[in-house]
Amino acid sequence: MNLHQLRFVREAVRQNFNLTDAAKALYTSQPGVSKAIIELEEELGVDIFTRHGKRIRGLTEPGQLVLQSVELIMREIDSLKRIGKEYAAQDSGSFTIATTHTQARYTLPRVVQAFMVKFPKVRLSLLQGNPRQIAEMVQKDQADLAIATESIAGVDGLITLPCYQWEHVVVVPPDHPLLKSKAVSLEEIASYPVITYDSAFAGRSKIDHAFSLRGLKPDVLLEAIDADVIKTYVELGMGVGIIAGMAFDPERDRNLKAIPAGQLFGMNVSRVAVKQGAYLRSYIYTFIELLAPTLNRKLVEQAMQGNHENYEL
Repeated sequence: MNLHQLRFVREAVRQNFNLTDAAKALYTSQPGVSKAIIELEEELGVDIFTRHGKRIRGLTEPGQLVLQSVELIMREIDSLKRIGKEYAAQDSGSFTIATTHTQARYTLPRVVQAFMVKFPKVRLSLLQGNPRQIAEMVQKDQADLAIATESIAGVDGLITLPCYQWEHVVVVPPDHPLLKSKAVSLEEIASYPVITYDSAFAGRSKIDHAFSLRGLKPDVLLEAIDADVIKTYVELGMGVGIIAGMAFDPERDRNLKAIPAGQLFGMNVSRVAVKQGAYLRSYIYTFIELLAPTLNRKLVEQAMQGNHENYEL
């Protein structure tokens, strides 16, 4: 048994059981991949793949267990490589963060700036997507960690920890009637066209749930992934906006007023996610601490070892 055989098995599954594509991805020949897999099956005494003629079609029942072990072994191999790289150059390397637009635009700039002062040799990349997409990026090793509010807690293969809480605000022009209300209600908000986030972003599920509980169906005129877009259309007088509180800056948004709405839509928790079993370089722990001072390396390491379910803000 050797690492090449394990890599071939993993890549065959990743390439939807197409050995030609697997061979191309690994820069080797298709017959070589096929032979190595057969030799591994003979050594283990079980068929890993189901076959139709010479083509493989899927995993057998023991093959599914073999794949789990292969994935675990290859993660450990990757960790060993990263350990070597880290101790060869502890303050340099690459670091990829997958996050939503709201986090990238409003939360991360100060964190990234502080991080780059500490680690100027690290090449940082930001990948953006919706919560489902960024979770998949971490699962597939395309990113080192993910940061989002919606939908990354409970994703298979990820460890998630809470970073900070935030609330929504209602944004309106300076002369809007809602500003005269002592305590803005959901009914009052629903009497105007609403401009807010796309359903996958920034706590939108809590907004919908709050209205639903009161039997209200607001006229959602426009949905966007970007709070700046929402604010632009609110400034045009097209409706009232509901955005993340972090996205409102009184100095920058002088043509708008914000009404706190945590009492209406509840508090939201942004979370950081890393892949279970991944090896995190020391500067990634530092980044997490800059993002969420309540998290330190010891807490994150405990979470990586499985002690994360009871940790909340």
